[in-house]
Amino acid sequence: MTTSVSEKAGILIVDDMEENLIALEAVLGPLDQQLVRARSGEEALKAMLRQDFAVVLLDVLMPGMDGFETAANIKRLDQTKDVPIILLTGTDADSDYAYRGYAIGAADFLTKPFDPWLLRTKVNVFLEMHRKNRQLEARTEQLADRVEELERTVEGLRKYAEK
Repeated sequence: MTTSVSEKAGILIVDDMEENLIALEAVLGPLDQQLVRARSGEEALKAMLRQDFAVVLLDVLMPGMDGFETAANIKRLDQTKDVPIILLTGTDADSDYAYRGYAIGAADFLTKPFDPWLLRTKVNVFLEMHRKNRQLEARTEQLADRVEELERTVEGLRKYAEK
């Protein structure tokens, strides 16, 4: 899926509680990016298959497919395996939660209530990485096109020289 470098990046926020989604939207709103909600792990996976995301904010404790299982499924898919995941939990989680999250491939782990500035800063780092990756992909495509053009030119010159 090709995206323009200038498009707003997608941020997927996953939580089963409406008030948490509202709080995340309030914290991330100033970043002026596309915020996409999912209220379950299943919804999150469907969204991941439909759209490119710069980062996923994923609640750990959800009914059905929890955040750990959702993260593991995201990391299993070729199309989504490189999307950074920040796990969020409202429980007084011990370090086992963090270790489990990192073992699955999460990029970060925060407990609620989180510092809004800290969360925004962390998300902004992933947004910047996403933007630079998109620029690099666009430049790589341009270079590949240029190489093809030069190869055609060289081939044309060879044919001309053979005459």
